[in-house]
Amino acid sequence: MAEAGQTSRTVAGNTGTPGATIGTTGAGPGTGAKQAEPGDLKTIASDVASEIAHTAAEQSRGLLQAARGTATGFVDQRKDTAAQSIADLASSLRETGNTFEEQPSLKAFVGSAADGLDQLATGLKERSFADIYADVEALARRQPITFGAGAAIAGFLLARFIKSSAEELSEANAARARARSNVRPRTAGTGGMAGTT
Repeated sequence: MAEAGQTSRTVAGNTGTPGATIGTTGAGPGTGAKQAEPGDLKTIASDVASEIAHTAAEQSRGLLQAARGTATGFVDQRKDTAAQSIADLASSLRETGNTFEEQPSLKAFVGSAADGLDQLATGLKERSFADIYADVEALARRQPITFGAGAAIAGFLLARFIKSSAEELSEANAARARARSNVRPRTAGTGGMAGTT
């Protein structure tokens, strides 16, 4: 326990030993103890600042790893949902292809497309997001022009889909609004028999 006139500070990691005590003891008048030099205070402040920075860096790494784990889990769940949707689409496509009995070349084409979708769905289910991301990144590095063209086409198709969905939604809202405006409330006392005597 420090007595009156004694100053001490514990800094972890200052001298290589956790909890090393630094400062002046018995620095009061007449004690004969040595006062802390301004250079010593700078060293103490520097050590404290570096320890705070180290602790903050460790905590931010931990938060980053936790966020990455959460995001990967979320993407893996969505990946499984997407794989199931693709498998359902392949099944529907295969059923549609069965209706082309009199056109064997068309039936074979639709069946081939359904098989490709099944393979895609299986690949999505069996592989992790990190594996898929690494493959996409490798493709982008090997064939940047092809990848860029594919991304542009996908963006165009996505934009068309969003635009058509928005137009359909707008038309549905307009139809609902027209339907509401055509319904007029009955006035009391007429019983809906206006113009009859």
